Amino acid sequence: MKKTVIGAIALLGAMTMTTASAKETISAVGSSSVTPLMEVFSETYMKKNSNVFIEVQGPGSSAGIKAAKNGSADLGMASRNLKSSEEEPSLKVEVIARDGIAVVVNPKNTIKGLTAEQVSAIYKGEVTNWKQVGGDDKPIVAITRDTASGTRGAFEDIMSLKKKISGKTVSAISQRAQVANGNGGLKTMVASNPYAIGYISLGTVDSSVHALAIDGTDASVANVKNGQYKVARPFLVLYKEGKPSAETKKFLDWMLSDEAQEIVASHGYISIN
Repeated sequence: MKKTVIGAIALLGAMTMTTASAKETISAVGSSSVTPLMEVFSETYMKKNSNVFIEVQGPGSSAGIKAAKNGSADLGMASRNLKSSEEEPSLKVEVIARDGIAVVVNPKNTIKGLTAEQVSAIYKGEVTNWKQVGGDDKPIVAITRDTASGTRGAFEDIMSLKKKISGKTVSAISQRAQVANGNGGLKTMVASNPYAIGYISLGTVDSSVHALAIDGTDASVANVKNGQYKVARPFLVLYKEGKPSAETKKFLDWMLSDEAQEIVASHGYISIN
């Protein structure tokens, strides 16, 4: 009898623990530029809501858009506007923040600013030596992102780095440009090479790289907000209409709240408020 009671209590305890620890998982997949902000959002939200677990993966904007469309993720993340071929009526888009794209060089580089035309010429492979833009007589190491990157897509659009071949629009970035895997990877490559140039999310700029002024305008949150710094793009969250669970919708609504938008601003991004 005693063993039966103890067994029943143990079973009840196990059931209580299981119920208490049962969490709904929300998956967010996509842009590696949006990922750092989404991770902070997730950590903050999970502390407030113990009944959800949010997992974040950053394989790129194209993958995020695809994941939102096919339902393999609850939320997709993109750091560029959607192409017309990617749009569909059932795919809903929310702007959760805005971000500048900083053109960065190694802090040892004497160049402090370039024109948009010069940046474009560097990435097209037309300007190959720093001397041609007022710097040292050293070859330029241009670093870009892979073609699935939303940062690259936005950068190509803003810097006129697209061309048409046989009626098809393709990248005009030189094949000689080195390709970095992710925002962090590109920053590391520029930080370790005095003659490199690259482009990263403004919100991730730190002392390891120097953000260049473009057309005489510094890359800053204030200048993105006032429209003077033109190299900027939206941070998007995407979901399929009718797909989000009640908990996912609550998380999405929270990202647009004043509390979440204060986090956006405190991490060097531009709030939507």
